[in-house]
Amino acid sequence: MSPQIAQIETALLTGKWDNVPDTSEVLDLAKSVVEGNFAAALQGLFAKKLFARFSTDANNESATIFNAESAITGNSAEDDAIRLILAVACLHSFIQVNWTGPDLDFQVRDVLQLTSSEITEDDLNRRAVSQLAYGGEPAYHLTRYAMLLRFAQALFDVPSQHCQSLPWWRLRVTLVHQQILDEPAPPSPSVLSDLEPLAPVYASDPELSGRMELEQGLLQHFISQDKLAAEYFIKAARATGMEYELTGALGKRTKFQTFELSQLVLLAESQLKIDERPDSSSSVELSFTGGQVPETLALNDDTLLEQTAFTSSSPSAHSQLSHLNPSAQPALHPLDQSILLAMCLNVKNTSPVHGLTTEQMTPYVARVISHPLNWSVHTMALLLRARLESNRTRTVERATLQLQALIEQMPTADAPVAERLRYAHALPLPSKWEMEKELATRFLSLGAVRSALDIFERLEMWEEVVKCWQAMERRDMGVGIVRDLLEGRKAEADVVLARGKAGTTDARRANMDLAREAKLWCLLGDLEPENAAEHYQRAWSISGQTAGRAMRSLGGYHFARAEYPEAVACLKKAVAINPLLSRSWFILGCACMRVEDWAEAKAAFSRCVSIDEEDGESWSNLASMYMRMGNDNKTAGTLIQSDLSEDSSVAVPFENKLLAFRALKQGLRSAYENWRMWYNYMIVAIEVGELSEACRALGRVIEHRGAEGLDEDVLERLVTAVTRASTAEETEGSEAAQQTVSPNEGRPLLRPVKHLLEDIVLPRISSSPRVFRAYARLLVWECRWDDALKASMDAYRCSTAGTIEQGETDVKKWREAIGDVEDIVDALQNFGPRSQGDNVNWRLQARSIVRTFMGKTKDSFEDEPEWVKVQRILDDLKKRADD
Repeated sequence: MSPQIAQIETALLTGKWDNVPDTSEVLDLAKSVVEGNFAAALQGLFAKKLFARFSTDANNESATIFNAESAITGNSAEDDAIRLILAVACLHSFIQVNWTGPDLDFQVRDVLQLTSSEITEDDLNRRAVSQLAYGGEPAYHLTRYAMLLRFAQALFDVPSQHCQSLPWWRLRVTLVHQQILDEPAPPSPSVLSDLEPLAPVYASDPELSGRMELEQGLLQHFISQDKLAAEYFIKAARATGMEYELTGALGKRTKFQTFELSQLVLLAESQLKIDERPDSSSSVELSFTGGQVPETLALNDDTLLEQTAFTSSSPSAHSQLSHLNPSAQPALHPLDQSILLAMCLNVKNTSPVHGLTTEQMTPYVARVISHPLNWSVHTMALLLRARLESNRTRTVERATLQLQALIEQMPTADAPVAERLRYAHALPLPSKWEMEKELATRFLSLGAVRSALDIFERLEMWEEVVKCWQAMERRDMGVGIVRDLLEGRKAEADVVLARGKAGTTDARRANMDLAREAKLWCLLGDLEPENAAEHYQRAWSISGQTAGRAMRSLGGYHFARAEYPEAVACLKKAVAINPLLSRSWFILGCACMRVEDWAEAKAAFSRCVSIDEEDGESWSNLASMYMRMGNDNKTAGTLIQSDLSEDSSVAVPFENKLLAFRALKQGLRSAYENWRMWYNYMIVAIEVGELSEACRALGRVIEHRGAEGLDEDVLERLVTAVTRASTAEETEGSEAAQQTVSPNEGRPLLRPVKHLLEDIVLPRISSSPRVFRAYARLLVWECRWDDALKASMDAYRCSTAGTIEQGETDVKKWREAIGDVEDIVDALQNFGPRSQGDNVNWRLQARSIVRTFMGKTKDSFEDEPEWVKVQRILDDLKKRADD
């Protein structure tokens, strides 16, 4: 690779044109692209030669795109460089007009040198949007200049022997493509695998290495692989050398706060050289080189400060960043700022749903907002702050106004194009229509339905339009809109043909791309349940059996009507088209459960948890499948998240039980309040011998459900696991006691079982003789004789014998009560002498219990054969007293 091409590639990747001593036409072309002068690049001599081929096929509706490889016949280094430069020009022009603004000053027709009026700009855009449908997901039909993205895709796909950064640009174009689809679709595996050889190439350049790791993480983020994304973000920070730490420092958050409290703060320091470093690193009123800062709205609240006022200059003496002053940290490099914002996204996605999520994200965003060095980075930071503040009463107004201000700044020229695009690939910056959709959604949440409706109608997001009409209890309006679109009575913006040719319905319908038409039929099916199946089938047919949504909807339709085999067939087609949607996998797994296809259900739930590791419901069902696989006689009549206690051990291999245990343990991290999962976890923990975990799980179930959550069999099994070891008296101080390390038996298990009984069970449950007997056994093992005798007496008082009434006639109940009398007499005889020595009180108590029992039941059961047994107990006690 020539040094000249290496310089061009680096400049294109970083968006910065360093002074290059050589001059040539190719270098001038590259410089114009880096500086954002796309009109000159795409209408110059090189572009004319490249795109001339397209004009011969432009009238062919079935033509996919021009032949980019044959358009420039040479394979020299210069030819490869020209293709790369013009591909970047097409991609960045597309991003400019749809993401960063301002509008372009040329049209695609100008690039193609089309002189005929037969092909309009709308025709080109419509064809490109149709071709950009991918993975069964349609592209947003109001995407502007979509043909530029198609040009970029085609040019990046041309093999090159001289431009080694092509795989990186394929990653970037894939990231852009993902964001214009209705739902994320799985990218080609080669997108990431082809980048592996580039890692050592750019390893010596911290900025390029950090950018590549960050952009790979963003792709994983877009396809919901948040754990992998987090790993890439951390690698990016390591590559740039940024040091960061989320810690605490004393400060004030409100205007009237009189004392300091510990506040979360993100300490961070860049190692990269900051070209745009402002004069003052501590001011928040900054502007970067070459433009103005996007408008940052003030909070203007009568209580909250604009930002936390830190009063501690050293938050932590042990921190590597303790030399930083929280209230006056140095500016960060924009790439490091982008990495922090990406990490902030992942805090949101991987943290459990609790109040700390916003508190964790806020310091990341505040650290970036304090030093605006790049237009796009600062815009993204303000957008994230608006999202964080949208759920708080005191900040919701600023959040909405800030979002509106960000949208309004897009068409302006307050910052150069090159400045806006420099870090566009390193940010999850939403497109213009996504930002407007977010604003409309915000209006909807605030009850401003009409304002939201106006935005959704302008964006032609018909599904959201229908939701607005439903919110206003006008479902008929939603149905009417969808039918008008399908029948041609209502035209979308890019469906209307040139004036004089748009008179017929057929013409309009012919120009609606099939993917969007299929989506409208699915929407109509959602609105008309009585004809839903017919509409979904029609959508499937119209799309040429590529509409994943049609099969997802039809599968859900059959599942809701207990037509499980049909649901399985539809959902398998849906996940084959787009395997990234966890909801489809989940319903497929549930349908497979109903038809007793455990292996397929396991596979489906495994895909669910691989997509979303915090899906506790799927983890629970996956565990259920492990506990059923290998058990062919198990029926499928169990509900989702049902208990696993019924026949759960029959014909189930131990390996499956262990896998079920691990699945439930993982699921409980995100479903901590789900008592059913805790119950299932308890049952499986017993099965695999994890008794300490079973003890913890039983405690959680009882805390949630009280007495109803107590499983006495499990409790007795836990006590047995403790007491089957040598008694405390025997093991105290012995070598055997020191060698006991298993937490699932003997003394190590004693502490959690005691905590369970004394702190959780007994304060809530006072009428179960089995509980008191189990507690008495535990106390006997500890040699606590007084307490054991007391627990035994408590067990007798709430037993059948202790609660039997005078005149009872149930013989079965009376015979059961005799056993209770025998138990308490044995307990008094065994524990009494140890607890009270030679004191005769325990004997008197035993005789009193037997006499009372005989007095209550003599009239009804004196003639029963077992009466002799009761009399013998009393005689034996009298004899012992005489001795």
